[in-house]
Amino acid sequence: MRIGISTSVIQRGKTGIAQYLFALLKSFEKYACDHEFFLFVFEEDQQFFEAQKHTMTLDIVQEKYRPAVRNILWHQKHAPQRARELKLDAILVPSYRRQIWNAPCAKVSVIHDLAPFHVRGKYDLARMFYGRVVVRWITHRQEQVIAVSQNTAHDIERFFKLPKDKISVVWNGIDQERFRLASDNEDPAALVRNKYGLEKPFALYVARLEHPGKNHVRLIEAFEKFKRETGSDRLLVLGGSDWHGAEAIHEAISRSAFKDSIRSLGFVPDEDLPSLYQAADIFLYPSLFEGFGFPPVEAMACGTPVICSDKGSLGEVVGDAAHIIDPVSIDSMKKALVEFDQSSEIRGTFRELGIKRAQLFSWETTARKTLELIHHAVQVRSGRKSVDPD
Repeated sequence: MRIGISTSVIQRGKTGIAQYLFALLKSFEKYACDHEFFLFVFEEDQQFFEAQKHTMTLDIVQEKYRPAVRNILWHQKHAPQRARELKLDAILVPSYRRQIWNAPCAKVSVIHDLAPFHVRGKYDLARMFYGRVVVRWITHRQEQVIAVSQNTAHDIERFFKLPKDKISVVWNGIDQERFRLASDNEDPAALVRNKYGLEKPFALYVARLEHPGKNHVRLIEAFEKFKRETGSDRLLVLGGSDWHGAEAIHEAISRSAFKDSIRSLGFVPDEDLPSLYQAADIFLYPSLFEGFGFPPVEAMACGTPVICSDKGSLGEVVGDAAHIIDPVSIDSMKKALVEFDQSSEIRGTFRELGIKRAQLFSWETTARKTLELIHHAVQVRSGRKSVDPD
């Protein structure tokens, strides 16, 4: 097959979708002898695809199409044109807002979540309208829709009224070579101490600084209650770049009585992330909604016990391997922090459960199943198949 892949939503490598796409392409490389891959890449994003240059073709997109509205228009006008010129069999778009209305080949989209239907004020009004109304029509034009969790699949069926036979669930994977237990000759605590100045025990939250969706403000309030109740010297460490509403999070930190115990690291480079997980002895993930949720699974693979929301797909992803909290309850978060802080036995139990759970998530499996569904979409487009791919 000749497969085009849109990469325009990687946001310069700083989003969960970027990590999804980088990992998927890495696993696709082994199939390059059987299929031809064409990556639609912005001029300034070429650096992120150096590894793929030897096995895939980079089709360069002008920077003027990077802004959101222009990017949507590029997908509707120029992507179909390039698909025709490249004689593509299918085009894969890993973003529901960039799905293509019409193309001369099979259209496959990956939907990570339908957060605008769940989190009020997640985006501005224009994007909320586009995501909730316009995209619904476009989704019905796809030959195949891939959901990254059962929860997202149910949302697609519920909110978009899409037939079940167009939706398939393929879990994300994690990089098992990167996210793992520290070896005997590694000292992750030394790295975070020297580079980030984290010399005390810390609870970690890795997520972009987005308010209200990622729920940082409530977490900060819970941490303040935890500090008052226990007198613990534990730090709260936030890893993630500023996003929509970040100013509310920075304000909450600045006015906190415990602001000296709250560290905001900004975007954490990929090479530092495993060590940061390994050095933390508590990982928190109180997000109000996720279509999948990479960080809790990555933390589990690194041996860090997890406290997690069960909103969106998170309950499905972490199973019984995390301590579940109610993310809208400050007391629920505070209580979990107290229990984990004061009991090494509780931390040890969830550490072992998490290590075992993380083994379920493989990019090799994700890539194989995704290619199978792309092939199915090509058959549907050609009229050779019109039933559920299973």
